[in-house]
Amino acid sequence: MAPQRFREQFDQIQRSMPDVPLAMGPDDAGEFLYEKGVVLARDGEEARVVEDTVRQHFTTFAGLAPDHVGRIGPETNRSGITRIRVADPGQGDGSGDPAVAGALRALSATEGRAGHRLVSRNHVVSIAVNACPGDEPVPVPVGELPNPAAAEAAHDPDSAVGVLVVDTGLTHDYRSYPLLAHTRGDAQVKECDDEGVLQQYCGHGTFIAGLVAAVAPNTDITVRGTLNDAGAILESEFGEKLFEAVDQGGWPDVLSLSAGTSNGRTDGLLGIDAFMRELREQHTLLVAAAGNNASATPFWPAAYASLPGYENAVLSVGALRADGEFGACFSNHGAWVQAYAPGERLTGALTGFDTPVPYVYQHSTYDACRYGFSYACTCRHPRHTGVLSEENGRAKPDQVMFEGLAQWSGTSFATPVAAGMVAAHMTAQAETDPRKARRQLLEANTEFAEVRGAHVPALLPPTWRPVPVSPPSVRA
Repeated sequence: MAPQRFREQFDQIQRSMPDVPLAMGPDDAGEFLYEKGVVLARDGEEARVVEDTVRQHFTTFAGLAPDHVGRIGPETNRSGITRIRVADPGQGDGSGDPAVAGALRALSATEGRAGHRLVSRNHVVSIAVNACPGDEPVPVPVGELPNPAAAEAAHDPDSAVGVLVVDTGLTHDYRSYPLLAHTRGDAQVKECDDEGVLQQYCGHGTFIAGLVAAVAPNTDITVRGTLNDAGAILESEFGEKLFEAVDQGGWPDVLSLSAGTSNGRTDGLLGIDAFMRELREQHTLLVAAAGNNASATPFWPAAYASLPGYENAVLSVGALRADGEFGACFSNHGAWVQAYAPGERLTGALTGFDTPVPYVYQHSTYDACRYGFSYACTCRHPRHTGVLSEENGRAKPDQVMFEGLAQWSGTSFATPVAAGMVAAHMTAQAETDPRKARRQLLEANTEFAEVRGAHVPALLPPTWRPVPVSPPSVRA
């Protein structure tokens, strides 16, 4: 049975994508979400091979109908992939998809002969990797200062570093927050529901832009609302949307992405392969979140940092605990994570300051950290009771008011901190190549933290203030 946090994620994202039946995978564990009844293949000859092989395989085995197999949607697009239906997506529940699993098995021998992958699940790429901890922003007392605080640097239009944030869009009053004066982009599609309650993940993109601007004031930030469906998008659409984002304003110096997915593999995501190959030929540095699964399993696209040819094009970022001494308990980890930055209990702008807005928490209360750590991490501090806390879903959710600043945790927020540090280094050193700046920053770095017993580079902005961890913790 899938862990509770993935069941919550599944329910949450399924509500935001009611027309796309989803399943949890792989079939015996909830490690990622994907579209039921559909696989992905590269355009052209490979798609034909996949379609023919799956149809032949299904003809041989009882219970799998070959008449459902066929391409759906455009056969060619810039992302270079096409969707192939292998079953009626309305059949079964979300615990798995035997037809998709059968299609993947049907291609295994053909893939072995070809020497590369031919078929893939259509994964959900999401900022909401699980229901803890980055899902619940916390209001801060009036008068509390941002953390990290704004660095003392001027904005120079002629030398400003271009930063593209692919996220949830901007709240309507974001410009009332002074640090976001040089930010532009897409508006959040729908900030509040019909009762005036702030939608989940509304403000996520605004919060991230504020962190970049605080660490690196000499930046021109553009926020794209690519992830407006509860912070999620299908892999089949993601590559195309990434191309659209860079087409709108050109390839930026730094692309900050706080989303991704695991897929049980070590060779990346088929749906964004074309984008990643083009990224490799550009000057842009992709700074990507390592994910919040407390796992060493590669999380994409951050884990591209460990693939040959992408070492300098991608910076994968995990999250440090509030005191900066250890990795946050929720942060993914492993050799594919290149650096860690503060990501727990950061304080920044959720909205602007025009109108306070209510927010209703929709997640469960846990009596202890679900990852087994004893310190009061964001898994349970502060505690919130949401509609999912009761099996019948009838518990009254908490309602709080946000008046500008909030406190939020997750690798989502370690990512823009690291992106800001790269941008600040470019300004300080008059460096115009973000990939050289990444290398220089890591080579000059003298800060380290401990993550699961390993000593790792810790990127600590000068204006970031450690927050004491209480009670004394076990090592994370």
